[in-house]
Amino acid sequence: MKRHEGVEWAHVEPKLAANAHKLWSLAEMDRTGGEPDIVAYDKKTDEYIVYDCSAQSPEGRRSLCYDHDALESRKEHKPADNAVDMAAAMGIELLTEEEYRQLQRLGSFDTKTSSWVKTPSDIRQLGGAIFCDRRYDTVFVYHNGAESYYAGRGFRGSLRI
Repeated sequence: MKRHEGVEWAHVEPKLAANAHKLWSLAEMDRTGGEPDIVAYDKKTDEYIVYDCSAQSPEGRRSLCYDHDALESRKEHKPADNAVDMAAAMGIELLTEEEYRQLQRLGSFDTKTSSWVKTPSDIRQLGGAIFCDRRYDTVFVYHNGAESYYAGRGFRGSLRI
């Protein structure tokens, strides 16, 4: 696949074998519909970088508010979980806005859904959170109250191996 040209499984497999918790995280990414794939190699850290590459925001990670504080602030109609805690439990990181834009250079993602991305602390302290999607062949960054959740909004993660 063009997402990981030049990556040889013989180099990846020993890294996974030495880090069973990373293999578990990959399985969780896959189980929740993320379709994880290697998208880059960081020469400085000697790590392969994996992103969720499902066409739409992973189905098993939707209808979530942004973080624990947002979840606790809801008085009624609480979602089952939140993106930040779910990612941490899976051993992955939410994509940053920059990483989300890198992903979009590899294809067209979130054309019908949207994904929470790591929100800067100054925005979060004011009660907001940011999310991204792709419409009209353009990547958009939006804001919402962190406590909001929608059936079509989930989150994408990254993992370094």
